[in-house]
Amino acid sequence: MFEKILVANRGEIAVRIIRACKELGIKTVAVYSTADEDALHMQLADEAVCIGPPKASDSYLNIHNILSAAVLTGAEAIHPGFGFLSENSLFAAMCEEVNITFIGPDKETIEQMGNKSNAREMMQKADVPVIPGSNSSITTIDDLHEHVQSIGLPVIIKAVAGGGGKGMRMVFDSEQLEASFLQAQSESKAAFNDNRMYVEKIITPAKHIEVQILADHHGNVIHLGERDCSLQRNHQKIVEEAPSFSLTDEARKNICMSAVRAAQGVGYKNAGTIEFLVDQNEQYYFMEMNTRIQVEHPITEMITQVDIVKEQIRIAAGLSLTVRQEDIEIKGHAIECRINAENPAFNFAPSPGEVTYLNMPSGGLGLRVDTAMFAGGMIPPHYDSMIAKIITHGQTREDAVRKMIRALDEMVVEGIQTNLDFQHDLLSHKAFESGEYTTETLSQQIIPDWLNEKEAENEAI
Repeated sequence: MFEKILVANRGEIAVRIIRACKELGIKTVAVYSTADEDALHMQLADEAVCIGPPKASDSYLNIHNILSAAVLTGAEAIHPGFGFLSENSLFAAMCEEVNITFIGPDKETIEQMGNKSNAREMMQKADVPVIPGSNSSITTIDDLHEHVQSIGLPVIIKAVAGGGGKGMRMVFDSEQLEASFLQAQSESKAAFNDNRMYVEKIITPAKHIEVQILADHHGNVIHLGERDCSLQRNHQKIVEEAPSFSLTDEARKNICMSAVRAAQGVGYKNAGTIEFLVDQNEQYYFMEMNTRIQVEHPITEMITQVDIVKEQIRIAAGLSLTVRQEDIEIKGHAIECRINAENPAFNFAPSPGEVTYLNMPSGGLGLRVDTAMFAGGMIPPHYDSMIAKIITHGQTREDAVRKMIRALDEMVVEGIQTNLDFQHDLLSHKAFESGEYTTETLSQQIIPDWLNEKEAENEAI
């Protein structure tokens, strides 16, 4: 086992990893930008190294500074968390060059699965259903028309090197096709320095279902069940739950086994997530593989009692998984609400600033809060707006929902705007209560209903 790990991240995920390391008896090194000089993650770690100014490209994306901090402090491994450098194959390769273990898959796997076109081809070889679309990258308008003609509208245009919704456009009308392609291509070039695109048929209405997998270096590959991540705004998840409330047992089994085949097909090692779209007939299609820990991993931990971060560390150290597939038993239901520093009434505009007062929900079984926020602390404007994750677990979905509503009622954050009220109302919306929501439900139904209600409340005052 490692003696010291550097955590190349910030916020709640850095705190989460540091706590896991402490429980494993591993010393930790935090890195921080000048905007995070008083951040919780640097206070909890055994050592902390400043790696640059607030701008992410000068600090949390600065490979040279992060590796220098690891070498300087004698860290044997680096955990990248999610976001930032977590899926950067160059970073993984440079860690290897300086004899530091990257806690994640190797650089070849990151490159293979980061290339969406290549990932499709590998999934087909692994007998995993893929969405009808282009099997090669597209760089010209002529190629675009040729592929769209073969699969038909509507389509989604995606960046080959993309992620997080960047370089992505949905096209329902042929008149929008060329302009949407050029916009997505320009965005991809700016974000990833890559103008290669591909197109897929839009599966709608659909559920966004993902499967958590773990794979070690001893041939063990298992799944930890599925999560429903369909409640999204601009391809960013808002609420997740596990297991999916709407899948039949047969569909669940087929999807989870396809995820295992996918991991085996690429020789995957460490924790990863296989994402699928599922249509109304429960036909499912591979969407992408995330080669890192996911924001929503706590709900899987709640229903399986498997600590995914600790398993990641064990795998990277060359140890075997602590569990086998036959040990995994899905118990109860879990929900995660992402609490963001934003104002939902004003198009979810970010709301950085000082947290002047904070009351966190607590008490009772099945309640977990992952956060790096504290009273008097700053929420910088330079990074993602997520400030906390509330996770609840109950014997049934209804139990988990009631517990979440209670937790949201208790949580108070002053000094900044948050989406707490929106999350509270979302859980009471008929579309959520039914469990039959799709990837379109939040933007087309829940948000408009919520805004109309707020407008009516304001007019009544």
